[in-house]
Amino acid sequence: MIPRYSRPEMVAIWEPQSKFRIWFEIEAHACDAMADLGVIPKESARAVWAAKDATFDVARIDEIEAETRHDVIAFLTHLAEILGADNARFVHQGMTSSDVLDTCFNVQLTRASDILIADVEKLLVALKTRAFEHKDTVRIGRSHGIHAEPTTMGLTFARFYAEMDRNLTRLRDARAEIATGAISGAVGTFANIDPAVEDHVCDKLGLVPEPISTQVIPRDRHAAFFATLGVVASSIENIATEIRHMQRTEVLEAEEFFSKGQKGSSAMPHKRNPVLSENLTGLARLVRMAVIPAMENVALWHERDISHSSVERNIGPDTTVTLDFALARLTGLIEKLVIYPERMLENMHRFRGLVMSQRVLLALTQAGVSRENAYALVQRNAMKVWTEGKDFKTELLADADVTAALSPGEIAEKFDLDYHTKHVDTIFDRVFGDGDPG
Repeated sequence: MIPRYSRPEMVAIWEPQSKFRIWFEIEAHACDAMADLGVIPKESARAVWAAKDATFDVARIDEIEAETRHDVIAFLTHLAEILGADNARFVHQGMTSSDVLDTCFNVQLTRASDILIADVEKLLVALKTRAFEHKDTVRIGRSHGIHAEPTTMGLTFARFYAEMDRNLTRLRDARAEIATGAISGAVGTFANIDPAVEDHVCDKLGLVPEPISTQVIPRDRHAAFFATLGVVASSIENIATEIRHMQRTEVLEAEEFFSKGQKGSSAMPHKRNPVLSENLTGLARLVRMAVIPAMENVALWHERDISHSSVERNIGPDTTVTLDFALARLTGLIEKLVIYPERMLENMHRFRGLVMSQRVLLALTQAGVSRENAYALVQRNAMKVWTEGKDFKTELLADADVTAALSPGEIAEKFDLDYHTKHVDTIFDRVFGDGDPG
């Protein structure tokens, strides 16, 4: 996590001061619940809240931890310095460190999820806008990087919209799965703390109680969460890769907005490079890098070990901050993407009607020619376009075997571009429902 690829709102979730604030709230809400149960004096619980406006001294906590080698004890010691020993003596009654650490981590992940969900919602608006803008902008579809058949730029945006809409559902599900808390004490048996305390703390923090924890919240939840972030990152790369291909000089059907004063190369002044989409490809790799360690965190020894801890201290902030930045960058890229419809048509016709080969093939079979013979007839004329630069329709009209089955008018009709876009409205209705770009 570096400032270059960070946005303040997401970074703030992971700042030490934010973490210690959540730790404090967990402890304070637990004290309230224990006071209601008569476990600790009510005045002691009220006294803990006296520190609610305190700014925790991160350097002091680090100093204590350097001696104690325990981060939660260091925090509780510092809290006692703020509250006074008598007021602090009932804090953390019956709790274990993981009650604080795991519940806090899940609070941070749910707050990060809210930002990521909002990011995807903004991206969906941008994709939908561009989809309707270019709904009927014809471009060549490609398979294996080779011209296939006509499609539209609107359909390209629409399929990216549908993919990101699925990711929105995945993120919401991941948020729901990670939004659990545990205040169950050593090895999760509630031996020294009433389950009502857990209920109260979780309710105050917007979580639900973990149905059964050991001394930690089960890490399959976290594995699913980070796997979801990895899928979202892969979808970002999917879109970025298409943009990179479209911006290639030989294609140039679209390009990233190039601002006044921007430089593309230190050596070649003419360059306009797809730097944002290339950057997004790299950022996606960083997010996916967290998925395998998160999976490996699921298997812990007995009721608890801390082999997962060092992993999560890194991947928690790094993946959420990076993905937040990437989603925002992609949204801006889509909003400003420069699209060249004329170039799309130019590319479409570069091979002189070759992309209509399937229509001719099907027409021949419907006219009584076997599929094998029809394929051979079409292919032999198509290959002349590839190797000799011929015009496909002209070659078909000059082929006696083809004209024996199809009239010149029937052949000419097979080169109508509108044929390939007749179901665009149907696809848009499936993707967008109401068909309204607003």
